[in-house]
Amino acid sequence: MLFHSPVFLLIFLPFVFCLFFLTIKFTKIDSKIILILSGLIFYGWWNVYLAPLIIISILFNFYLSKLLINDEPYSKKKILLTTISLNIIFLVFFKYLDFLILNVNYIFNTNLDYVNLPFPLAMSFITFQTIAYLIDCYDGNIRKNNITEYSLFIIFFPQLIAGPIVNYNDMMPQFKNFKNKFINKQNIFLGLIIIFIGFFKKVIIADNLALIVDDGFLNHNNIDFFIAWLTSLSFTFQIYFDFSGYIDMATGSALLFNIKLPKNFDSPFKALNMINFWQRWHITLSNFLMNYIYFPWLKYLKEITFLKSMIVTFFVFIIAGIWHGPSWLYVIFGTLHGIGLVINHIFNRYSKSSLNRYFAWFLTFNYVNITLIFFRSKTIESSIDIIKGMIGFNGMQLKLIFDKSLYLILIFLLAIIVSFCFKNSSYLVESYFKKTSI
Repeated sequence: MLFHSPVFLLIFLPFVFCLFFLTIKFTKIDSKIILILSGLIFYGWWNVYLAPLIIISILFNFYLSKLLINDEPYSKKKILLTTISLNIIFLVFFKYLDFLILNVNYIFNTNLDYVNLPFPLAMSFITFQTIAYLIDCYDGNIRKNNITEYSLFIIFFPQLIAGPIVNYNDMMPQFKNFKNKFINKQNIFLGLIIIFIGFFKKVIIADNLALIVDDGFLNHNNIDFFIAWLTSLSFTFQIYFDFSGYIDMATGSALLFNIKLPKNFDSPFKALNMINFWQRWHITLSNFLMNYIYFPWLKYLKEITFLKSMIVTFFVFIIAGIWHGPSWLYVIFGTLHGIGLVINHIFNRYSKSSLNRYFAWFLTFNYVNITLIFFRSKTIESSIDIIKGMIGFNGMQLKLIFDKSLYLILIFLLAIIVSFCFKNSSYLVESYFKKTSI
């Protein structure tokens, strides 16, 4: 069930909304149960046969989290490492097993059969969110929990598919807040606006840009200068509007239940350097990488130096790359972003001058655009073909641009205008909650 589908927007979401608040008003049933059951239905809609996997994961991790909260200090570290390892193995088994077989076959010249396991919905997001929760239990940030609250934390349907990656201590107080158990007309109004914005981003902008992108990457051989640039830029805007559109629909859906999800995008294409880009792009992933991988990694080093911190930064983004999917192209994407961040930190540390604002933006945006070519491509060869076309190796035929649908060109121009001339939709949410908190 996708957020922009009629089933979700016209049936599932209104039904769960009504059932949730009617349960609060007319019964003594814990309303969290309604959200948990709706989350299971939402999850099972994708593949009902995989639904038991998330139930097993929830029960398993809840039991071990209780040990982390209550156990003696000397054994907590072993429990944490074991639990995190098992979660990663679970993710690798379903998402990366065929990728591992592919590489084993290539390296050792074997002919092992692929397993072709179906990939459970949202397993990558669930794994990161679970790991963050377990570490918070270990660190003493979570001192009390129960199966109902933990289940809701994992399977709350608005943020289940594509995030944002949320924190237990940010979410649970909202679910427990007595004021949030009543219908809030202002939250409904704002939530519906955000859902509409997200729907527009996804269906009108992203899905139409996908037509340009699919055609360009399909015909990557001998692609000319203008079409290569149109293709690469269209994908850069497509992935942003697709992902941020989903996040908007998640944010709006959660607001209907009086739940505020964390901001995940902040006009990332306005960034002036790579550090700033990752402060604006997939913000909750950046926070996870920093708080649960980067800082703990540095903590275990005997002596922290600038060189060591840069090495850790580089490898953290390789991890971020492979997290996106079982492909070496995602590794290349993560590696390039790791290199970009390291160069950015080195420049900040040793340069006595700063770049012109517009030149800094130009470098940052185009570097991100080039790295996303590897993210979208099916093969390294097709990535190189697109880049060669952008450099001009295959000539320049401006008339080919005019062969494209005028409607699609207008959508492309609209994507540029919205990205650079308008504030991110998260500002609507932030400004609203600032006003209501006064």
